[in-house]
Amino acid sequence: MPIFEYECLECHEVFERLERSADPQASCPVCGTESVQRRVSLCAVSSEGIREANLSAAHRSAAAKREDKHRSEHALQHDHFGDTAKPEGD
Repeated sequence: MPIFEYECLECHEVFERLERSADPQASCPVCGTESVQRRVSLCAVSSEGIREANLSAAHRSAAAKREDKHRSEHALQHDHFGDTAKPEGD
């Protein structure tokens, strides 16, 4: 049983409705009119592969943030103690 999203053409209320094939015409829950239009809405798809890809991307993002933080703290330590590397030849 799919859930459809509708918009009332009279009062512009947006609402969702669980529909079965034998159900009557959808009507607006606010004003009661049957002058409604089904809206195109996004669907949600979930699978093991999608979950793994999302988790992997989150791990990569967190690792990159940790690495950036580590490099920044390391540079601050060198700046604080004045032991930055000098170019060769000086």
